Amino acid sequence: MNQSARRIGRTLALVLPVVLVLSGTLAVTRVNWSGGSQSVLAASSEDVSTPAKTRAPREALRDRLLLELQEKNPGVALTTLQQEVDARPSLAKHCAWIARALGRAAVRQYGPSRAQSYARPVCDTAFATGVAQSV
Repeated sequence: MNQSARRIGRTLALVLPVVLVLSGTLAVTRVNWSGGSQSVLAASSEDVSTPAKTRAPREALRDRLLLELQEKNPGVALTTLQQEVDARPSLAKHCAWIARALGRAAVRQYGPSRAQSYARPVCDTAFATGVAQSV
């Protein structure tokens, strides 16, 4: 009995700190620290002020389109996405990823109903998928 209690104690001593660190990290990443709903849109995974040369073209395009969505509307951003993919076919494999990001951003800025009204068949239904994932 003493041996099994010691084994359980060791297991908890190893596992419990890992669980606490992981749960704390996940909790911190889920909190909107900026306070406003629109500032979440600007806080993408990359710094928009970083020169585009240091980032992959798909990330630079995504950031530019997120800014365009914020300044104008999702329809304009989707039209620009389609034009960019037509001009540079190498971006086609990233089109759905970018369109989903635009869909999620549109929900944050306009709400689900209005965001869905901008849906177009750009990159199949990726924009609508991004909207649906954010609801």
